[in-house]
Amino acid sequence: MPKREATKPGVGGLDALHEEIIACRACPRLVEWREQIARDKRRAYRDWTYWGRAVPGFGDPRARLVIVGLAPAAHGANRTGRYFTGDRSGEFLLAGLHRAGFSNQPRSDHREDGLRLTDTFISAPCRCAPPDNKPLPEELARCTPFFDRELALLPVQVILALGAIAWNASLAWMQRTGVRVPSPRPAFGHGAEARLAGAPVLVGSYHVSQQNTQTGRLTPAMFDTVTARVRAVLDAPREECGGASLFA
Repeated sequence: MPKREATKPGVGGLDALHEEIIACRACPRLVEWREQIARDKRRAYRDWTYWGRAVPGFGDPRARLVIVGLAPAAHGANRTGRYFTGDRSGEFLLAGLHRAGFSNQPRSDHREDGLRLTDTFISAPCRCAPPDNKPLPEELARCTPFFDRELALLPVQVILALGAIAWNASLAWMQRTGVRVPSPRPAFGHGAEARLAGAPVLVGSYHVSQQNTQTGRLTPAMFDTVTARVRAVLDAPREECGGASLFA
């Protein structure tokens, strides 16, 4: 399979794709769950009009860094319509991105709060809030074209995978673009790094979920180490960056 050539980055292509994502109703279980949450709400957010739809990625349309999560949080992105917005996971992530210079502010509460990401885009392999935060394999498969098309519109040089599912989804994307992924695949771990010929550099981090951050499995210092590594890769000469040869 020939190497993928990324389409030119730009807002127009992403906007059109994101309208498709928002309108998607391909997974009955996920549609029912996300809409049930939007109706029942959490008491703290009873005055909110929940988003209750599939969630597109967001960020800088010329981002070289793509952060890959898992899926919208039930009362986070499923409420606000933007990943890592309005929940504790987002507070941790955006504080870290702000410290590293990838975000103009250290938190995000709603879609009109002025958040801007610099050289950074946030995506996910699942676009709807899943029950128990566990999308089924067939649901992830239905979302795959959205994930592929979103990444194709970005000049990505580094992928920061938040958790093992994001890591494996990123490797699977590379394989679909014609990159040779060895068997066994590079193993996920916090601070793990995979450099495959013709692909963006893949860096792993434990997910920024409360389960990890409140137990100390992932600390701000640990996350800062990962973002510092990402920054070093982005600042390196282009020929040293794994994905640079793919893009104009």
